[in-house]
Amino acid sequence: MRRRHVSLLAVGAALISVGAAPPNQAAPSTPAKVPVAVGYGGAVASVDADASAAGIEVLRQGGNAVDAAVATAAALGVTEPYSSGIGGGGYFVYYNARTHKVSTIDGRETAPASATDQLFVENGQAIPFDAAVTSGLSVGVPGTSATWSTALNTWGSKSLKTVLRPAERIARDGFTVDDTFRSQTQSNQARFADFPDTAKLFLPGGELPVVGSTFTNPDLASTYEELGTKGVKAVYAGDIGADIVKTVRNPPVDPSSSRVVRTGDLTAADLKAYRAKQQAPTKVSYRGLDVYSIAPSSSGGTTVGEALNILESTDLSRLTDAQYLHRYLEASRIAFADRGRWVGDPAYENVPTAGLLSQSYADSRACLIKDDAVLTSPLAPGDPSNPTACTTSGTAAPTTYEGDNTTHLTVADKWGNVVSYTLTIEQTGGSAITVPGRGFLLNNELTDFSFTPASPTVHDPNLPGPGKRPRSSISPTIVLKNGRVDFALGSPGGSTIITTVLQVLTEHVDRGLPLVDAIAAPRASQRNTTTTSVESAFLATPAAAQLTALGHVFAAPAEIGAATGIQRLPDGRWLAAAETVRRGGGSAQVVRPSGTP
Repeated sequence: MRRRHVSLLAVGAALISVGAAPPNQAAPSTPAKVPVAVGYGGAVASVDADASAAGIEVLRQGGNAVDAAVATAAALGVTEPYSSGIGGGGYFVYYNARTHKVSTIDGRETAPASATDQLFVENGQAIPFDAAVTSGLSVGVPGTSATWSTALNTWGSKSLKTVLRPAERIARDGFTVDDTFRSQTQSNQARFADFPDTAKLFLPGGELPVVGSTFTNPDLASTYEELGTKGVKAVYAGDIGADIVKTVRNPPVDPSSSRVVRTGDLTAADLKAYRAKQQAPTKVSYRGLDVYSIAPSSSGGTTVGEALNILESTDLSRLTDAQYLHRYLEASRIAFADRGRWVGDPAYENVPTAGLLSQSYADSRACLIKDDAVLTSPLAPGDPSNPTACTTSGTAAPTTYEGDNTTHLTVADKWGNVVSYTLTIEQTGGSAITVPGRGFLLNNELTDFSFTPASPTVHDPNLPGPGKRPRSSISPTIVLKNGRVDFALGSPGGSTIITTVLQVLTEHVDRGLPLVDAIAAPRASQRNTTTTSVESAFLATPAAAQLTALGHVFAAPAEIGAATGIQRLPDGRWLAAAETVRRGGGSAQVVRPSGTP
């Protein structure tokens, strides 16, 4: 039986924001970071306390979940500028409490019309990944502001100008620098220093921002003000867009830098042609719940969905920790093998979404899993059009690399509407190129394409093309029970997003962990690779030793994801849940707190 209570330990584990501003410098008022909150009137969970507070402010002013989600996202563009912002894109999943319908927006970046499958190839060879990242070549047409406009126009109740005001205020007045912001700046210091506008903003005086100091971004405040006044045409047919194009085509590099920064071929016509796409979600049934997520161009919904279908035939609640984790890892491995072969931008590729999500196909793949052995990666894909039990019909190909930074927010309102929204600029720090005078970094999303085919003998659906959207792993998810939201979740983390969502979901549904504890649990991520990515805390568990004995091989530990979620409690209250430790802990907030259940 599932245990749907709140972890009292987590409720008490408040993670307070870092210290006060230096003398003679007033720090803005930053709410305390707590990983779980319960109450009425709506809820917001994100990685940042100021951003969650921006969403709560809009809810208190009568806004709905969509209004609050855009407000939270805009604030994250200020406080989490290395993970998100209007220089990037994302995927938006929305539940309408009145119609009981789930809808989605694909706000993924697109390649320029001039792009070919040779975009990242020079002299017959793929260019070095790092060189591709820090370049105009990697910048896709941003989709974030189009996503905000589409969501607000379709389901929102407030204007873009209104919901941008909290973020505009944070950008002007500043926020308190924490350890995560400083460490992410430090990891990008060499790149940032090569671009004068980036260095001026994020390395003032050539120094790293000091923990506890106040960080302001007046250029971004002005950009938000212009966006709110003129609407998204300012990006796709106006001055902001013109500045983006100029920056991509002629990246402003410090003359003293030795870095070779390739130019991009983004044009005003590319911006004008961009559309955020409204499309149907993916859907699978799992343990009597309906699980909705984003369809291609993201691979998140199909890959999480296929893995859940594979696991459906096994009662995970009755297994030991090691047995459960073995099943979870093997289901992930199989689903990633199919992802690599079949999923790309459906406008350019024949993506068998229905087949990948069919229970009959999952059953034909599930019988590959053995209790006493580990599958070998790269595992070959199957064929969704011709499910054949316990066989692989294709040629194995390695999993291509995907950048590891993003941010996720989850929002609910007093009417029962819910948003699960993941947005990104790709790598931590994106392309490292700040648009002069605009205060935001440009994405490097086009490096999510395969530079060359993953295998020369297998069709790769994720090669670049004109106007094409690179494959993503973003997996914003909403889970319904009897037509109403049970819980919703999502995470950053590149290709580990898929496994994070899958692990949190199964830990909560099958293993009975309260949502905040499922989010906090040590993670392992198998993505059809020879080694499984793990966290240090995972390696310290007894299950890790048992899995090693079985044949699983673990890579050097690293932090995986930074999830958030919300849950509808039986008495009608909302529970917001976030990380307890990862990225310095997340921020769960509700409109009217009411203690624990």
